[in-house]
Amino acid sequence: MIEAVWIAFAFLMGLATRQVGLPPLIGYLGAGFALSALGTQVGVGPEDSEILSHIAHLGVLLLLFTVGLKLKVKNLVRPEVIGGSLLHFGLSTGLLLAGLLYFLELPLGEATLLAMALSFSSTVLAAKVLESKRELRAFHGRVAIGVLIMQDLIALVAISVASGKSPSAWALLVLILPLSKPLLFKLLDMSGHEELMILLGLLLALVVGGAGFEALGLSSELGALAFGALMAGHKRAGELSQSLWSLKEIFLVGFFLQIGLGGLPDMHAVVFALVLTLLLPLKALLFFFLFVGFKLRARSAFLSSLTLANYSEFGLIMASLVLPQWLIPLALTVAFSFLLSAPLNRIVHSVYERLSPYLLPFERNIRHPDEQPITLGDAQILVMGLGRTGRAAYDNLFEQGFNVIALDSDPVAVDASLQAGRRALFADAEDQVFWQNLDMPNIHSVILAMNDAEAKTIAVQKLRSRGFDGLIVSHAMYEDIARRIIRAGADHTYLTMSEAGAGLAEHVARSARERASLLSETAGPNAASNNS
Repeated sequence: MIEAVWIAFAFLMGLATRQVGLPPLIGYLGAGFALSALGTQVGVGPEDSEILSHIAHLGVLLLLFTVGLKLKVKNLVRPEVIGGSLLHFGLSTGLLLAGLLYFLELPLGEATLLAMALSFSSTVLAAKVLESKRELRAFHGRVAIGVLIMQDLIALVAISVASGKSPSAWALLVLILPLSKPLLFKLLDMSGHEELMILLGLLLALVVGGAGFEALGLSSELGALAFGALMAGHKRAGELSQSLWSLKEIFLVGFFLQIGLGGLPDMHAVVFALVLTLLLPLKALLFFFLFVGFKLRARSAFLSSLTLANYSEFGLIMASLVLPQWLIPLALTVAFSFLLSAPLNRIVHSVYERLSPYLLPFERNIRHPDEQPITLGDAQILVMGLGRTGRAAYDNLFEQGFNVIALDSDPVAVDASLQAGRRALFADAEDQVFWQNLDMPNIHSVILAMNDAEAKTIAVQKLRSRGFDGLIVSHAMYEDIARRIIRAGADHTYLTMSEAGAGLAEHVARSARERASLLSETAGPNAASNNS
């Protein structure tokens, strides 16, 4: 029956936080603390915590596997990723170490491990936030995930060293993993589109990646991530990720419940967590200036920094192994950072809009890696977004003879469209500098086919504010979003599902009319022949 208690608490607390505009994961954390407070009154015992811990671990492995499915190795080998993560780790660990030694008078070894645990950012939260906004492949999303992977690798090394464990001699076998890619791709091709594909994902994430890496003395988290990255090049990697979505979400509820079940904090733990939460802006600022130093523009640096402005679940893993006396204070610190970071990341684009005048002067006056296009040349129609809707709109207009150009914030989507023969450029509709520098002299119509509703609203506002009086058409999943886009200045919005249904009906009606006409023509000669 304890599973029923977990589900009931998680649902009620998640629903409550959702009603006040906070992400449900904050409610799951609260449910964990509530279960910890009630304890034996609801029948939560040590053996139940072990079960939940196992479920939570599976959720983290599945999350990292699905993150890996969206990764490209070339995106990690970038100066801002390697340099930003290493420099931030060194600087933040040094500053935190000085503060811990001065204010808490901890032993040097303990203070060093604690400072390292606090220097990491949450892979789980950042990946979940970016995924919910569909920004994992956007430039700032790839930078943030790259930094998190570097941090995770550092954390795994630190945990191994601090716990006295060392990899097995067989760990060198992971170096030949890339050779298994053809076999893995073949298995995915053979698995079809139903339950076998889901089982293959679970096999790779939990068994081969998770348990396999643990058997070699390596981190199961690293194994899940590695096998996800191996599968990222397959054309059905996105389908595999989508098939694991629901399982991953359910198991991750266990992760957030587990944090709260770590125990109830005392006043010292609360003060410690509050002070560390107040230091989060400094963590974000350090990331921002490092990213700007590595040639990122202010917007990309700001969005990546806010994504990383939290504390990590790896700190809890480190505490459970080598700092057990700090587990509850760190759990509360992580919870507080989630409470601040999660809702802030939901409105991060609006926050940037307000702060951009103060952030733009920090940009370096050189070519940036994520530089936006300046002119759209002789194009007549602009399609923003290269998902299925955007590609279909582009291809249809191109076949009708229009001069079309497309923009997308996902470099992978841009590359795929370029290979397919489309004119496509990398750009982000929510970037203020992009709109200020954009020259579109011949554009008379714009189609907004991005996934994010906020991006479409901002794009409409920016187009109208710069004096564009041409046609702006958008699609939307829901009526309230469609109304918001119209209020921003769009000419028309089309509800995706309604239009799909209307299209199907029109197709059937056209076929029925053609069939009736054909039967009528056939019946005519026959009737004439009979009369004669």
